[in-house]
Amino acid sequence: MITLLSEKIWKFDLEAALKEISEQRREQTLKFKYELGQRLCVLAYQLLKQGLREEYGIMENPIFEYNEHGKPSIVGHPEIFFNLSHCKYAAVCAINDQPVGIDVESIREYNDGLVRYTMNDEEILEIESAENPASAFIRLWTMKEATMKLIGTGISNDMKTVIDYQRFHFETVECERYIYTVCVKK
Repeated sequence: MITLLSEKIWKFDLEAALKEISEQRREQTLKFKYELGQRLCVLAYQLLKQGLREEYGIMENPIFEYNEHGKPSIVGHPEIFFNLSHCKYAAVCAINDQPVGIDVESIREYNDGLVRYTMNDEEILEIESAENPASAFIRLWTMKEATMKLIGTGISNDMKTVIDYQRFHFETVECERYIYTVCVKK
């Protein structure tokens, strides 16, 4: 598995980058109203291109097809699994030879209502007893979202029961402003 991350959101020429990506991704990028969203969309795709080039020698722009829940796959490469995510500070990409999910989230203010809606009693206790409850919540949130992206259902499952340490392996990285988690099946 390869995981790529970039914080270089404002360090590339957006107009030039738009010319170097697929028409499909360009159309997706330009649906973002603000430049930050456009840059993150391009940056995540650039990470995927880099990983495909380094790991598989694939030089052409990947074209996506989507399952009924919106999970993307690469046309012509059913043996390659990937997932993309971004927050306002970074873009991430995971590429693997089995299904993979990744999520990155900015660390933000603790929201008790959201915690109670998305976390089970054990997770709430873990968050409330943590030195930094906001970070603890984001760590668990990224684990949940990465799992749902791995299984390809999006946020349609019961958020409170989705983390399963018996079925899934998680790699979480905590940075100063964001946290990301990669999820694969055991």
